[in-house]
Amino acid sequence: MNWHLDWAGVLTGQPLQWIISGFLTTLYVTLAASLLATLLTLLLLVLRLAPGRVGRGVAAVYVSIFRNTPLLVQLLFWYFAAYGALPQAWRFYIGDEHPWATLPVNIAWLTPEFLCATWGLALFSAAFIVEEVQAGLNSVSAGQQEAAVSQGFSRWALLRYVLLPQGLTNAWQPITGQYLNLMKLSSLATGIGFSELTYQISRIESYNAHALEGFAIGTALYLLLGLVMGWLFVILGPKRPGHRQPHSANVANAEGASRGV
Repeated sequence: MNWHLDWAGVLTGQPLQWIISGFLTTLYVTLAASLLATLLTLLLLVLRLAPGRVGRGVAAVYVSIFRNTPLLVQLLFWYFAAYGALPQAWRFYIGDEHPWATLPVNIAWLTPEFLCATWGLALFSAAFIVEEVQAGLNSVSAGQQEAAVSQGFSRWALLRYVLLPQGLTNAWQPITGQYLNLMKLSSLATGIGFSELTYQISRIESYNAHALEGFAIGTALYLLLGLVMGWLFVILGPKRPGHRQPHSANVANAEGASRGV
């Protein structure tokens, strides 16, 4: 079969506008959901590290619920059930047009679809990110923690200077993977009518039947966004200690000295 690719059918006119709008919408919802997921992860981490069983129990229930149910089901719940249960005045306010609630390229963020997609992606991703962070903290040897306590480190100082620097460094790659997954999973928001990239590419298929070209462009854009995000996480991520000794290295030296090494 002789394939004839017509790129002008997706890179000009209305299809091009849809692609640009969908890509930027995916970018915006990824940024918003990543920020919210980070805040939720910090809250879950505080609950886990707090003394007592209540906080750890709440965090455990949260992780169990959101890790073990499909994201699409969660998005449908937030959009069709939870949003519909809001007071009518709230829903009317969100549904109205607000000039201050428009992002560049005329993309509104105060809409049911954007809010539910952001909320659902953040809740789902935080349950996975906190597990990666916890795994990194658990990788720090008990000896270093005991040495820090013996030097008079408070609980906060132990976390700040010993656990977090080493734990985040050890778990940074899987943490980065979870944020990349968040970006890719945003495509599931098309199930609630959210006009992100996958949704807009599907419109092109119905508009002029250029499905192959449209999804090829969409795949390339997802790949580009993922590569840029991965590069930024590498640049902004924690660096392994070199010749300078951080507090954690001093604690490690104390641990060795206590063992006679």
